Amino acid sequence: MGLWDKFKGELIDIIEWLDSSRNTLVYRFERYNNEIKYGAKLVVREGQAAVFVNEGRVADVFEPGTYTLETQNLPILGTLKGWKYGFNSPFKAEVYFVSTQQFTDLKWGTKNPVMLRDAEFGPIRVRAYGTYAMRIDSPEDFLKELVSTNARFQVEDITDQTRNIIVSRFTDLLGESKIPILDLASNYDELGDFLTDRIAPDFIAFGLGLTKLLVENISLPPEVEKTLDERSSMGILGNLNQYTQFQAAKAMEAAAKNPGGGASDGMGMGMGFAMAQQMANAMNPQNQAPQAPQAAPAPSAHDEPPPLPGAVSYYAGINGQKAGPFNAQQMQAQIHSGAITPETLVWKKGMSDWQPANQVADLKNLFEDVPPPLPPKF
Repeated sequence: MGLWDKFKGELIDIIEWLDSSRNTLVYRFERYNNEIKYGAKLVVREGQAAVFVNEGRVADVFEPGTYTLETQNLPILGTLKGWKYGFNSPFKAEVYFVSTQQFTDLKWGTKNPVMLRDAEFGPIRVRAYGTYAMRIDSPEDFLKELVSTNARFQVEDITDQTRNIIVSRFTDLLGESKIPILDLASNYDELGDFLTDRIAPDFIAFGLGLTKLLVENISLPPEVEKTLDERSSMGILGNLNQYTQFQAAKAMEAAAKNPGGGASDGMGMGMGFAMAQQMANAMNPQNQAPQAPQAAPAPSAHDEPPPLPGAVSYYAGINGQKAGPFNAQQMQAQIHSGAITPETLVWKKGMSDWQPANQVADLKNLFEDVPPPLPPKF
């Protein structure tokens, strides 16, 4: 500092701090050579405290108000200086203004997932984040523990430490609580209040007070959330048979509104309904009952193309009714399914009457690889 700074310091006799920032915790009032006039005015505003420091030792602390700096207002500093009978000349001391207002909307969150053991899902990882508010409750302790000789100390200089304390205590609390993952959302307020009480001693050691802590979210890994959503979807569906019928009804309604859709739309609707019904049966074992083998339905003239020239077609008497015509490949399938047995009466063009299948020369060899019927149970 030059001569002008010294001269300006001699003229200034008001010590105050006007702060327009929202993140300054401590500000050291700058004076030329740290000299303060006898009788100078000290102005401490609401949300502030002024701390006088002499040779590295905290002396007097002033709360909000206006003070005339005289011997009676500086008892500790006067003792340190040895002012037995007062003083009339400038004296040296460092003045720190400390903001005692609340600092809100400070963020905290887990950097890495927290491993937990959940009663329903087993080992699982969660992340959490939220906000908290704090203020300086003991300016003297705060200066001693954190500020030291810094001319300006801001919120960013302490939030890493406070955030680490919160995350550490939160992780420990979450593991001890044994709250099921799906019930955590209903306990955010309780967790925040309990955590505030548990962390308070750690903050007090620095001269700080934790006024509020909020848990905003506790989340699962994306892949686990996706699986949980799928599980929830199945629960919402409820009765799968009813859901299948509902979907089929919607499909038919859509088809009715679009009569020009053609056969392919109807075929697609039919296939979708069949697949849905099959899924419903697979998911509900009660709907599945053992059924006796049934004769394959006779192909309709609309379902099968006409037989090739020269191909042999047979009719068969199945369950007392005429079924057919069947070509050689279809006859083999009917025989293997058990619908046509060696004693089943068959007929083809050119035969005078119906005959047992095992007496027709073209069909005898088809029964050779068919196993005999199971013996009766005793």
